[in-house]
Amino acid sequence: MDRRTRKSALPLPATLLTALTALLGLLVGALAPAVHAAEPPGAGAAATGLHIADGRLLEGNGNDFVMRGVNHAHTWYPGETQSLADVKALGANTVRVVLSNGHRWTRNSASDVAAVVADCKANRLICVLEVHDTTGYGEEAAAGTLDGAADYWISLKGVLDGEEDYVIINIGNEPWGNTDPAGWTAPTIAAVQKLRGAGFQHTIMVDAPNWGQDWQGVMRANAQTVYDADTTGNLIFSIHMYSVFDTAQEITDYLGAFVAARLPILIGEFGGPADQWGDPDEDTMMAAAEQLDLGYLAWSWSGNTDPILDLAVDFDPSRLSSWGERIFHGPNGIAQTSEEATVYGTGNPGDTQAPTAPGTPSASAVTATSATLSWAASTDNVAVTAYDVVRVGAGTETALASSATPTVTLTGLTPATAYTLAVYARDAAGNRSPRSATVTVTTGQDTGSPGTSCAVTYRVVNEWPGGFQADLTVRNTGTAALSGWTLAFAFPDSQTISNMWGGTPAQSGATVTVTPAAYTATIPAGSAVTLGFTGTRTTANGSPATFTLNGTTCTAS
Repeated sequence: MDRRTRKSALPLPATLLTALTALLGLLVGALAPAVHAAEPPGAGAAATGLHIADGRLLEGNGNDFVMRGVNHAHTWYPGETQSLADVKALGANTVRVVLSNGHRWTRNSASDVAAVVADCKANRLICVLEVHDTTGYGEEAAAGTLDGAADYWISLKGVLDGEEDYVIINIGNEPWGNTDPAGWTAPTIAAVQKLRGAGFQHTIMVDAPNWGQDWQGVMRANAQTVYDADTTGNLIFSIHMYSVFDTAQEITDYLGAFVAARLPILIGEFGGPADQWGDPDEDTMMAAAEQLDLGYLAWSWSGNTDPILDLAVDFDPSRLSSWGERIFHGPNGIAQTSEEATVYGTGNPGDTQAPTAPGTPSASAVTATSATLSWAASTDNVAVTAYDVVRVGAGTETALASSATPTVTLTGLTPATAYTLAVYARDAAGNRSPRSATVTVTTGQDTGSPGTSCAVTYRVVNEWPGGFQADLTVRNTGTAALSGWTLAFAFPDSQTISNMWGGTPAQSGATVTVTPAAYTATIPAGSAVTLGFTGTRTTANGSPATFTLNGTTCTAS
């Protein structure tokens, strides 16, 4: 991952899309690359493990597989062996693992890679393996070549043969910078063909140039040529979405072009927190991926030099950042949309029978910002694996939460607001039940109850001339959950907030008040949420001295 971009040079999109529901109809015949109706090379051969058919990633048994997962920086943190189990426990079905071929970082040995694959399988995860040393080639002097990455994979052939059901080979991470990105095409084709010539049957993943973000459209324009060069047709394209993709139109234009051309694609990395380059539109990324049934892999589990992108703080799954809460528990997030690969035996692709409708939900413990719903369980011919809670209104539905059991606590609700709610059940094969009857719940008034006890950590994580980036960790040190809160503080050196994630700021002079986002609205007792922001400064950049939460002074550290 490297977030360097040159947004100002990005050409405007060629089409104007106004809704995801109209996306495919608008795109067909309008967006490059052109629709390709012919069978892929090698289409007549029997499928081996994970493979591509008609632009879709399928398992060996023909089950459509949509990746929902995260990236994990294994090569820099080889001792964090619990991470894959933690990611799986939060609902992921895939992990993209950072490796090194030794060009820039310490080489991951064959035995180490074998252990990673075994760890993925033990935790029932699909494993995407990538060489990170290629990052930014042509602009980053230390970067390695795709040819060198291909040689590394060939050296691991004995480890990877037979793992086609479980492993995807991502040849090299972000293998071209912003210098002459048109040079990406030929070495990408050569690396793919080198692996096929060595006998690899795995699905191969290729990253885009422009540090993965393809803002000059080289991968988009040449994807068909690259795909056709693969003798098996088992090739999937990976776009990395950071600050280049800060509008819904840019996101839907790009993904829709590949879908319309029946060329397989996923979002192999993406971020949400704003930075000095811009503010990615992660909500549209995740909504578009769900609408189009495309995979996504969030960057990244933990250990980033820039910690705003840590999903978990210090590799601790009980300390998810606001970014982590968004990815795992937010709308279109992993908990709500992930389905385990059927190769692990939980699914039944021959199962076409949907669960029965759940019972009418009932509400309890209703507050200004939360409510607990319970309902009679559904039945299924195999097993119910999850329930989805939706808000119903004006002919539309909005997903609010998912649960493995027939009860869920909704948080981040708006005070004094009526919610009409219903529930669906689904099974491991993806069959969805009829909708339950609805219940209407009205949240209470916001009384502004003070917090019982709190602590705030303020940390500047980056500075540049005239600007900076900081984190705010707000911890509930009391014995009761805080649902709905207002944080207040004052800057000492005339700083101003430009963009914030995890909360909404209001600033008057030096005084700042922050209210939470939906996914940070509730802070359980003993837990914390992390907010982040970018701001402007003059020369000094001192930290605020005092913080209050709902009027209560917090311990500052």
